[in-house]
Amino acid sequence: MTSNAGTGRPSGRRRLGPVGETSSLWLRLLVLSAGAALVATAITCVIAGFMNGGLGALSVAFGAALVMAFFAISLLIGHFVGRSNPSGAVGLFVATYFVKVIGFAVVLFAIGAPSWLHGRWFLIGAVVSVVFWQTAEIYGFSKARLQIFNDPPSPKGGRDDTA
Repeated sequence: MTSNAGTGRPSGRRRLGPVGETSSLWLRLLVLSAGAALVATAITCVIAGFMNGGLGALSVAFGAALVMAFFAISLLIGHFVGRSNPSGAVGLFVATYFVKVIGFAVVLFAIGAPSWLHGRWFLIGAVVSVVFWQTAEIYGFSKARLQIFNDPPSPKGGRDDTA
């Protein structure tokens, strides 16, 4: 059965067709994950502020900021390296992970805990931001449309009758 009806506007926000220049998956994940972690951190800061005052809220923010910086570095490396060398990006992720762990540990041990830091709220802020960051990142990856195979070449006649 054939129809003379036009295809009309495709549903959804994205256009259909061959994959062209797309926005960076890594930057979209960074914005999505950071947004989720910031909202959760803000709520946790308010709770800590009511329970332990400004130092509790500041401790939450400090713990969350360290976690977000730790994860943001990986997504930025994915953005800059993944574009030019996709196969080398995984190796760089692993190397960067060890550098980050050692670097953050050295910085935290060298500086030590500030006197104003409330340890329990620092830990709660870090855990809350990890949970929300990772949840948003998994959600973002699950919604990513990654092209696995190349688009088939169009026939020489100019029309693509594969649809």
